[in-house]
Amino acid sequence: MKFFTALLFVVVFPSVVAAQEQFSVYFDSNQFELTPKELQTLSQWIANNAAIKVVGIHGFCDEDGSSGFNDTLAKKRISFVFNQIKDRLKIREDFQTRSFGELHQLSEIKAENRKVTLFYLQAKDLARENQILGIPEIVPVVSKLEVVYPEKLAFQNPDGTKTEYQLDRNFMKKVTTAAVGEKLTIENLNFKINTFIVNPESKGKMYELLLVLQKNPQLKVEIQGHLCCMPNDRLDLSTQRAKAINNFLVANGIEESRLTFKGFGSTQPIYALPEKDEVQRAANRRVEIMIVAH
Repeated sequence: MKFFTALLFVVVFPSVVAAQEQFSVYFDSNQFELTPKELQTLSQWIANNAAIKVVGIHGFCDEDGSSGFNDTLAKKRISFVFNQIKDRLKIREDFQTRSFGELHQLSEIKAENRKVTLFYLQAKDLARENQILGIPEIVPVVSKLEVVYPEKLAFQNPDGTKTEYQLDRNFMKKVTTAAVGEKLTIENLNFKINTFIVNPESKGKMYELLLVLQKNPQLKVEIQGHLCCMPNDRLDLSTQRAKAINNFLVANGIEESRLTFKGFGSTQPIYALPEKDEVQRAANRRVEIMIVAH
């Protein structure tokens, strides 16, 4: 079975997780193999839950070490656990593995952060699998004459309600026709202050880019993050924001080979720092995509 690893996935479908359960195993510091005791715990859990279905695997690290080291370590932990369960439990075909490195809500107890968590469904809940996982039905709200990009996306939520996103068809067409090397700003793509979490009202912008990449399989892009206001990107926030968009696309089926991402901090401002007003700050605080190939 092929499985996919995304470094971080921060823009997610609406979900209902009440019937989705989880089980964690814990690792010694800087180790990606379980101790004999934890391995026995995992084996016993597998034996006791033969009828379940694993729907996701998340890997975590503590804050020790660099981000790159911890990302790699978390991936190795995921791979180790996956190899223990792959022939012994049912696993959702399109399940996502996510290695969070240390980029998650840390417990004050370091040992609790060094873990891999399995998310699973009991046999009695498998008939409602997609509903429980919050995987929406994507319904383009367009006429039958529309053959390129929809004006809206409508998501069927598990509770029967719908979430709609108005899409910018002009932007999607511009991306489709842009020349190699051309850069386009993703307007109105905003993040929670000082984080790389996309504001809920901006999620439609993510789907615009996703739709363009889905409909243009030869298209390759580089996602570029920029900041305003400060001369130094001390938290590397511009890179983390570009990375979050990259990982959203990968998690939704876009091949990693078609994507790259970079953060430029405030080294490429549209307006000189310090900006004069919020209009200039907003212009500098942007995410751009550069066309790499068609």
